[in-house]
Amino acid sequence: MLEIKRKEGESVNAFLFRFSKRMKQSGILLEKKNRRYKKRTVSKAKRKASAIYRDKKKKEYAEMRKKGLL
Repeated sequence: MLEIKRKEGESVNAFLFRFSKRMKQSGILLEKKNRRYKKRTVSKAKRKASAIYRDKKKKEYAEMRKKGLL
């Protein structure tokens, strides 16, 4: 937990600058962004099905190339 107190006689702009600087240094914002956009892991069955589909399509394209259709 990051806790920053305003110093006596410190302007609001100076305080905000100091606060934002400490936030960047702590890495809290970077961690938050990483958690927000983290991709979910795909199940093993879906990965396997996808690999089989890709392999099937590669073979189909290879056959079409041999026949001169592509």
